[in-house]
Amino acid sequence: MISVHRSEDRYRGGEPDAGIETRHALSFGPFYDPDNLRFGPILACNEERLAPGAGFDEHPHSHTEIVTWVVEGELTHRDSAGHSTVVRAGDVAHLSAATGVRHVERNDSERPLTFLQMWLAPLGSGGEPAYTVVPGIADSTPLTLPEAGAMLHVRRLTEGERTALPDAVRLYVHVVRGRVALDGEELGPGDAARITGAEGLEVVAVRAAEFVIWEMAG
Repeated sequence: MISVHRSEDRYRGGEPDAGIETRHALSFGPFYDPDNLRFGPILACNEERLAPGAGFDEHPHSHTEIVTWVVEGELTHRDSAGHSTVVRAGDVAHLSAATGVRHVERNDSERPLTFLQMWLAPLGSGGEPAYTVVPGIADSTPLTLPEAGAMLHVRRLTEGERTALPDAVRLYVHVVRGRVALDGEELGPGDAARITGAEGLEVVAVRAAEFVIWEMAG
């Protein structure tokens, strides 16, 4: 089963007056929808846009796997476990909050910042916080999250190129750039497909495209 969710239907959040614009794909904070709480282990898929100098002050997380894909600009990350880094376009960062961590996310550059942030529920509790960055993640090197029983794939296609989707219990496909066709539906930037019982599916680039795929075991 494939369920398509359009970019314009996302919940609007953030603080526009503070230079923060957020679009939520699932129920989040004040945007409560009991029929849209999660998809498999995915708890949140937020499109974030931060103006220069804007950001999220120190705040806590626990028992959450947080994966951030920077689309354009630079994201400054600092956390209470001692990690401090700048995540750039094409990089993917993974914060395992474990029993608890506090962090800051900011746009300290002079250019706008756009990133996609996804929260996943871990299979178990406990552990120590951890933070890793994969610079310039390649299409052939997925990010594996055994903590959540999930794997993140990145695909970049030229116009007319096609790629097979993994066969999986669940897939979540999010288009970052361009346009693709999937099972008779066309998806553009910000559109997503939630797929249950994926088997023998493929994506074709209507225009040069970049998209991410979550492959989930449950």
